[in-house]
Amino acid sequence: MENVKQMKSLALAYMGDAVYELYVRNHLLESGTVKPQHLHQAAVKFVSAVSQAEVVKHWQKEEQLTEEEEGVLRRGRNAKSGSVPKSTDVQTYRYSTAFEAVLGFLYLSGQTERLEELITEAIHFVEERSGEE
Repeated sequence: MENVKQMKSLALAYMGDAVYELYVRNHLLESGTVKPQHLHQAAVKFVSAVSQAEVVKHWQKEEQLTEEEEGVLRRGRNAKSGSVPKSTDVQTYRYSTAFEAVLGFLYLSGQTERLEELITEAIHFVEERSGEE
């Protein structure tokens, strides 16, 4: 897709949300450790705003993002969505939007290898944090 750089951050986040959900579901099915009736609960641990916000902070602390990805992250964090879910605070929600925007950007710009690298890192980080690996 051309003009990905011009896309609104919330559009990138919309795509990033779907892409991340797909990779998380695939990871859970491949691991085989989750009973089918518990798949949704297991997925929530990865896709929650809190988890995504913590992954972003981890990426930044470890300086894992490129300059371009940092720019997308910043734009995503500053995007005004008009509503924040009751289950989280504004800052956490903005960081999770930024997380999804980066993934959406990478997906839509065809940077699949980099996308998978960051998603793998995110999944490992969430699993380590919850003591599951």
